[in-house]
Amino acid sequence: MITVLRRGGADVTVASVENQGGLPGGETLKNCKPLENMVKKQDTDGRLNAAICCAPALALGTWGLLEGKTATGYPVFMEKLAATCATASESRVEIDGRIVTSRGPGTTIEFSLTLVEQLYGKEKADEVSSILLVRPNPGEEYTLTELNQTNWSFEDTPQILVPIAEDSEEIEAIALVDILRRAKANVVIAAVGNSLEVVGSRKAKLVAEVLLDEVAEKSFDLIVLPGGLNGAPRFASCEKLVNMLKKQAEANKPYGGICASPAYVLEPNGLLKGKKATTHPRVSNKLSDQSHIEHRVVVDGNVITSRAPGTAMEFSLAIVEKFYGREKALQLAKATLV
Repeated sequence: MITVLRRGGADVTVASVENQGGLPGGETLKNCKPLENMVKKQDTDGRLNAAICCAPALALGTWGLLEGKTATGYPVFMEKLAATCATASESRVEIDGRIVTSRGPGTTIEFSLTLVEQLYGKEKADEVSSILLVRPNPGEEYTLTELNQTNWSFEDTPQILVPIAEDSEEIEAIALVDILRRAKANVVIAAVGNSLEVVGSRKAKLVAEVLLDEVAEKSFDLIVLPGGLNGAPRFASCEKLVNMLKKQAEANKPYGGICASPAYVLEPNGLLKGKKATTHPRVSNKLSDQSHIEHRVVVDGNVITSRAPGTAMEFSLAIVEKFYGREKALQLAKATLV
């Protein structure tokens, strides 16, 4: 939400209410009296209120803002939503007057673009959507293009490295970590540079668990790079990361990237040689083989690439599919409403 709204031109303030995220976060929001007062005043003043996942039922509904309204939310909260005197809808995004609600992680970009449209108009929302490369068929089964099918193996649990750097694309980094951890992979977030905290491409703070230097000699089942037109070049200038990727390729172990990373990191270091790949449209001319640049997710043997923030969930699910099989990936897609 933060990054999509900022792309639309909004001045977004991120305010902490103690715990955040998921069901405990929803309960914490519900019990925050200052937040309840702010939202009710917003409603009284005829201004927008919006909520996603469990928050429509637990927060807006509990506070009495959904009475007589049509609203949606995460599937397991539909009965609770109806109990708030709202008409429960299974729409991915629902607008009723000045209240906008949505269903879950997989509907977040659509939800956020709806808010951009409410604030700035359809033309601006369409502009942001085209930059993000939002899915043309949200809610349908995700697809990927696979060539030279290879089994991605691991012992016990996949060990996956996700590097981050200043100006990394937040949606892509967070989608990778979130989806892969939901699949029970062990994901290590490593910062390129001297600080665990980096500022992403839309000025959201990302916090790593380790510095890349601390894991440079470790072995991973997959190294996968988020993008960012300014973040990817920082990966390319990190000799240790490039060496890790080259060792990964030499060992015939999986690696990949999304957005600008295939063009700025993988291509110039010979890591796409003989491989079909895709990347962000703005830099696709940097790929020596452009035959697959229109594909949203491309897997060629042990290399996986993707295009933009709007393809990040599909990209992450494709990684889950390669490690665990399509059935597991589709279960996860259904649970997150991708």
